[in-house]
Amino acid sequence: MKSMTSSQRSEMMLNAPIRQVIPKMAVPTIISMLITNIYNMADTFFVSQIGTSASGAVGVIFSAMAIIQAISFMIGMGCGTNISQALGAGDEERANRFASTAFFTAFLTGIVIAFLGLTNIDRIVRFLGSTETIAPYAKDYATYIFYAAPFMMCSFVMNNLLRYEGLAMYGMVGITTGGILNMVLDPLFIFGLGLGTAGAAIATALSQCVSFGILLTMCNTKPDAISIRPSNFRPSLSIYGRIIYNGFPSLGRQGIASIATILLNNTAGAYGDAAIAAMSIVSRFILFINSSVIGFGQGFQPVCGFCYGAGKYSRVREAFWFCVKVTTVLLIALGGVSLLLSQQIVTLFRRDDPLVIEIGTLALRLQLCTIPLWGFITMSNMFTQSIGYGVRATIISISRQGIFLIPSLLILPRLFGLRGIQIAPPLSDALTFLLSFAIVWGILGQLKRMPDKQPS
Repeated sequence: MKSMTSSQRSEMMLNAPIRQVIPKMAVPTIISMLITNIYNMADTFFVSQIGTSASGAVGVIFSAMAIIQAISFMIGMGCGTNISQALGAGDEERANRFASTAFFTAFLTGIVIAFLGLTNIDRIVRFLGSTETIAPYAKDYATYIFYAAPFMMCSFVMNNLLRYEGLAMYGMVGITTGGILNMVLDPLFIFGLGLGTAGAAIATALSQCVSFGILLTMCNTKPDAISIRPSNFRPSLSIYGRIIYNGFPSLGRQGIASIATILLNNTAGAYGDAAIAAMSIVSRFILFINSSVIGFGQGFQPVCGFCYGAGKYSRVREAFWFCVKVTTVLLIALGGVSLLLSQQIVTLFRRDDPLVIEIGTLALRLQLCTIPLWGFITMSNMFTQSIGYGVRATIISISRQGIFLIPSLLILPRLFGLRGIQIAPPLSDALTFLLSFAIVWGILGQLKRMPDKQPS
């Protein structure tokens, strides 16, 4: 991958066998996603050893981190879609302008988020769902996360840009290095230095800064990567319009997910810190399983964008169905094993609290029943986004968390109490699958009727 020229990379994207090129593109992104979610779970694991309230604090602040990530992904994927299509069409100047616009926009946005977060931290932790006992831990954790916001956002953006260029291996190096460092620093800062939940946040912040440095070096020193240059930062309404149009599905998906998480924390808070902690543990573990699917889909996206930009529509359809089949089989295998070990998984995080184990085990089992549907859902979202179907991609992206989960959390707990909270996520998965299928089936039919463009 490192020695490939732009023309060689385009040739691979447009003509290499799908069964070879997508796994080749996906392996680095899968590793990046797994490492990211492993160190997220490491934060939950180590902080959970402090107590149930501390464990709940990580879950509460995770929604704030998800909002930061959502904005970053909107910028990164919005630019990335345009970059891959520009490279597929041979327009490198346009790709350079989008890349630099993405980086500097993310950094400036991160500064604004850090300022607003640090000056309103008390109100924010309450809004995110902290109880009286969780709030002190949440403030300690959130403070350092906000300090690192500009570097976190740029890291997410650069990782996405490299991936859409077909250079996911470079992104993997930066993300993996930061993730491993985070896992090493967590126990050192939390227990060795006695910093508690603040120690976990400091470890995360430092690790994100290290990832930032590595990714920026990769972008600006590798000859096959698009460089980040202030001279190419020439923002315009047209560029931002394309970023928002193509990136809004990511913001919708993750932004609505953050709102749903906030609602989940507030709803679960009525049943005590144990309910918040349990649902936080389950959410982190489900996200970990699905990270391999997201990573595989991120390997699919640059291939999809390149091929669509080059008018190779039959190859786009072939790539989509290949990814759906692979990820569904993977999820059935991972979900089946996790279902058998669900109680042991929750116990691993909070063995000293039987109520957390009881609530979390049932919630995990219910969510694992519908997790095989995530293969089709995730690929549908990434497919529609990569070919520029922004409105339909947004509908799919917000359906699970916004159209279905939020109403479920408002209605089901009133009818079934805590059990309603546990039922809401898997019910939303099933309804999202049906909606995604209806949308994507129509688009695939349109592509089937479009003849491939012949190379000039």
